[in-house]
Amino acid sequence: MSFKDLQLIEPILAALSKEGYTAPTQIQQQSIPFILQGKDLLGHAQTGTGKTAAFAIPILQMMHSQLSEQPAHQGIQALILTPTRELAIQIGESIKAYGRFLPFKHEVIFGGVPQFHQVHAIRRGVDILVATPGRLLDLLKQNVVHLNNIKYFVLDEADRMLDMGFVHDVKRIIARLPIKKQTLFFSATMPMEIKQLASTLLNNPVKVEVNPVSSTTEMVQQQVYYVEKMKKLDLLVYLLKDESIKTMLVFIQMKHHADKLAKQLNNIGIPTEAMHGNKLQNVRQRALHNFKTHKTRVLVATDIAARGIDIDELTHVLNYDLPNVPETYVHRIGRTGRAGAKGLAISFCDWSEKSFLNDIQQLIRKPIPVIKGHPFDNSLMHAEAAEVPRNLSLNRMRRGGKRNRTFMQA
Repeated sequence: MSFKDLQLIEPILAALSKEGYTAPTQIQQQSIPFILQGKDLLGHAQTGTGKTAAFAIPILQMMHSQLSEQPAHQGIQALILTPTRELAIQIGESIKAYGRFLPFKHEVIFGGVPQFHQVHAIRRGVDILVATPGRLLDLLKQNVVHLNNIKYFVLDEADRMLDMGFVHDVKRIIARLPIKKQTLFFSATMPMEIKQLASTLLNNPVKVEVNPVSSTTEMVQQQVYYVEKMKKLDLLVYLLKDESIKTMLVFIQMKHHADKLAKQLNNIGIPTEAMHGNKLQNVRQRALHNFKTHKTRVLVATDIAARGIDIDELTHVLNYDLPNVPETYVHRIGRTGRAGAKGLAISFCDWSEKSFLNDIQQLIRKPIPVIKGHPFDNSLMHAEAAEVPRNLSLNRMRRGGKRNRTFMQA
């Protein structure tokens, strides 16, 4: 299937062609026709499946279809609510790309930066607003933002909203929206609280489920290394001796641990930056830019800060600390193996994290191969460890010809 088969208008097809995308992903194939019919939608799909295009493209097309009835810039017509600054910026960039040949204005608002430029842009006129909950509530209280003309409302990454404690803020925002509107609700997982929120928000929704969070893409090779907690840094340095690892995204649980690990790696000559919620927005964006352009080899990030990182060519992800929520593991390793590329997800596991590993393997319904024989191996402590050969290089995985690029932005 091509994007032309989805009956998209020429300005959007031209924009997608300019971006180099021709083949829609599963969630785009399933969601776009229903959204264009004006139906509410409940999307159950993990990061990296193409959710942003699945809602942004049809919203742009429906707004364009209404231009004959009313001109553009009639107040905010579409609101996209998302939990993190990075994801908000990414969505804004996507809207800019898909709507480059359409007359709509969009703005991205988030906290952690002065509001002056955001307020100025909104007062000049905005059709599509991408926002994080806290900053949106601030501007609503100041009467800078008005939501009475909203026709399309997207709640993205609803489960992460719950994890970050934004649910009450989201409910306050929803109370300010018109009753009559089209609502699109996306979540990677569906805990009871999210199901309850969806049931109150959606009107007879179409349900679309693609790549549920319990599944991991076959494009990502997974490995686990048993190692003592105090030897994790030594093992990481050992792995980074492999020059085929051009960049590595390292996940760590605590913000101060991220800073400490980045400092330790820099001290031994490995260019590294840390990215977490305590960093200023411009610092976070600079760190991400340096990582994308290979000025930095290693980016150490917490889970919340890493939401919105979308790098097609990222080949290596490392769980320095295993997450205590198994679904988070799937989100993490989904940072690699994107857009049809191969990827390698490595996990360190000390004795205290063994229960986390068991939970992860139960969720994904398969064992993760254990790498044995490395210099810091303590797998003798784990009787069920299965031996597999160490192979950090992706060269073999890459053989087989040039991949066809499909559209897989989160």
